[in-house]
Amino acid sequence: MMLRDTWVLFRHGLGVTLGQRIGIVIGAIQPLLFLVLFGPIFVTIGTWETLVPGLIVQLGLMSAGMAGFGIVFDKRGGVLERLRVTPASRLALLLGRVLNNVVTLVLQTVLLLAVAYAFGLRAPLAGVLGSFVLVVVLGASLAALSYAIALTINEHLFPPVMTTAVVPLVLLSGSFLPMSMAPGWLDALSHVSPFRYVLEALRDLFHGHYLTGTVAAGAAVTVAFAVFGLTIGTRVFNREQA
Repeated sequence: MMLRDTWVLFRHGLGVTLGQRIGIVIGAIQPLLFLVLFGPIFVTIGTWETLVPGLIVQLGLMSAGMAGFGIVFDKRGGVLERLRVTPASRLALLLGRVLNNVVTLVLQTVLLLAVAYAFGLRAPLAGVLGSFVLVVVLGASLAALSYAIALTINEHLFPPVMTTAVVPLVLLSGSFLPMSMAPGWLDALSHVSPFRYVLEALRDLFHGHYLTGTVAAGAAVTVAFAVFGLTIGTRVFNREQA
């Protein structure tokens, strides 16, 4: 029953998303602009294989991390109230949305990678596929947390709170430059962010290094963050939709 409800809700949400393809492009526009306008400068001191994983993490934070906007609008429009009286399980209501956000993130990542390869990215296919696994898990946990935050705080506070939070998270992850180049205090502070470990794992994978401690640490942090995010998201969703 839950799987069927999840599939129905996911299929409906995906239909809406694919019907508004321009929205997928707009959601990826900032990382794309960094790629096009900042990338040619960055590769004079670094490589595309170092920059592009950072832009993927930035994309994840901005796309899946902002997923709560959708539930804010549904809350205002009374959609959540109508869903409350349906026989669909509360977990299915959350997972259907999260899966739609994951598919959106994957499509945006593919778009970003296509442009990156045109500019000079030469990451191996195995590394890219391994990175997609981490991106999917990370996207699901970010979307679940975003919904939890949107349902917990005042709907008018959600946009400024999330926008403000995303900027330091992107910077502390080392999206634009490896944090090993930062001053000691900033490098130490960045270790608090789980996104640094994910990003460093993506960079190893993009450079063709698979069986490394960095990849193992990134995978472990990604799984732990997913458990945390999905647990919080489920609890909040059940409480708010009870």
